[in-house]
Amino acid sequence: MTRAIDDLLSAAVASGEVPGVVAMAATDSGIVYQGAFGKRALDKPEAMGFDTTLRLFSMTKAITGAAAMQLVEQGKLSLDAPIAELLPDLAAPKVLEGFDAAGQPRLRPAKGAITLRQLLTHTAGFGYETWNADIKRYQEVTGIPGLSSGKLSSMNMPLTFDPGTAWEYSISIDWAGRAVEAASGEDLETYFKRHIFAPLGMKDTAFIQSDDQRARRATVHQREADGGLRPMVLDRPDRGEFFGGGGGLFGTVPDYLAFTRALLAGGAPLVRPETMAEMARNSIGDIDVVPLQSFVPERSALADFWPGMKQKWGLTFLINTGTTPQGRAPGSLSWAGLGNLFFWVDPTRRVTGVFATQVLPFFDPRTMRVFRDFETAIYKSL
Repeated sequence: MTRAIDDLLSAAVASGEVPGVVAMAATDSGIVYQGAFGKRALDKPEAMGFDTTLRLFSMTKAITGAAAMQLVEQGKLSLDAPIAELLPDLAAPKVLEGFDAAGQPRLRPAKGAITLRQLLTHTAGFGYETWNADIKRYQEVTGIPGLSSGKLSSMNMPLTFDPGTAWEYSISIDWAGRAVEAASGEDLETYFKRHIFAPLGMKDTAFIQSDDQRARRATVHQREADGGLRPMVLDRPDRGEFFGGGGGLFGTVPDYLAFTRALLAGGAPLVRPETMAEMARNSIGDIDVVPLQSFVPERSALADFWPGMKQKWGLTFLINTGTTPQGRAPGSLSWAGLGNLFFWVDPTRRVTGVFATQVLPFFDPRTMRVFRDFETAIYKSL
C-alpha cells in the first residue's frame, strides 16, 4: 500500500497535477501512511517535507470549533443562547435583500437572534465574497474590505437570510473565534497554543509564524488556463487586525493529523466524549449543505463533495450521509482549506487522513483526482 500511494503521489507531481503534496493517514493503531513529494515552490529547489508549513485556510475552522466546545463544556459559552450577549456587534443583524434602482443595498432587520450553534454550522445567515455575488457587490458599494484584507471592518457584513433558516458557507466561524476570545479573555493565538496545540504537541501550528516556520512555508500556486501551475503571491497579510478563526492558521500535516487523531479518539484530550458526540451529529436538522458555486473561478471551482448525496453539518464538520465512492462510512466528519487541503475522520472504520497541497482554485479537478485516489487507496488497505 505504501509503495502504491508513493507511486500515485510522485506521479501526480511529475505530471504537474500538484507542485508538492504531503499526505498522512492513521487508524487507532497508529500512522498507516505518510509521504511527501514535490517542491514547496516550483521556482525554488526546496523539497516538500513533513516540516513544511502551509496555509491551512479553512482547516482552521475545526480547531476554532473545538476551542468553542471546550468553553461550552466550562459553561463560558452557550450553543443556543443569543451570541450578542458576548458579541454586541451581532445584537441587531440586518438581512441584505438586494439592491435598489440606484444600486444601494436594501436591508431589513433579521428575524431571530444569532446563536453559537448557528455560527458553527453556517446557518447564522452570513456569506462569503467568493461564493456570494451579493456580498461581493455589497463590499464594492459600501467600501467594506474583503475578509482576506485582515481588516476587522471586513466582519461588518449583513446576513443573506434569517438565522437558522438555511445553510451558506460563510464568515460565521470568524465570528465564533471572536466569541472564543470574548469568553476566554485570551486572543485566539494564546488560547489555541495553551488549550489545543500544547496538549497535542502541535509545535508548528500558529497564526503568527516564527522566522524558521516562515522559511519552511510552501508557496501557493495558481492553475493556469493551459493546465500549468504558477507560483503566486497571495493577496492577504500574514497577520491582520484580528486572528481569523475561519482561516488564519499556518501549520504542518503531522500537526494537523495529531488534531484529527484526537477527534478519532473521541475528543481526548481536548473535549469529553459526550462533547465530541455533539460535535459529530447533524446540527442543521432538515436543512441540507449545498454545493459551493463560485463566481470567482480563479479562487474556487464548483465544489460539491458527493453529487446526489444529502450532506449535513455538525459543529464545524461536513457530514456525509451515505458511503462515499472512496469508502468513507456514513457519519464521517470532514472539511477542507481553500488551497486544496482536506481532512476526514471516519469513526466507523476508525481511520483519519490529511492531504495537503497549495493550489488554487479550490476544488481544482486535477488536484481533487489526486486526493480522491489517495483516500481510495487508504480505504482499500484497511
